[in-house]
Amino acid sequence: MYRKPFLYGGKNDGTIKNQLPKSENQATKLDLIGSVITTLGDAITTIAAGLALDEELIDSNNNIERLQKQIKQIKK
Repeated sequence: MYRKPFLYGGKNDGTIKNQLPKSENQATKLDLIGSVITTLGDAITTIAAGLALDEELIDSNNNIERLQKQIKQIKK
């Protein structure tokens, strides 16, 4: 006895559909959304670290200028 294959999507009319079950499709979408959010979080963290490094560089330059002024005053 021939049985038609079980198809996802609610119909069992014998046609072949390349469709995931609803729960797998939802899980795939959630996984994609999670990956996008994680990537955005990583990008924000990288930008924050870059800004912190820029601030440190500015502070270091200010300290160097201050020390150079002090050395000039001592040499006088």
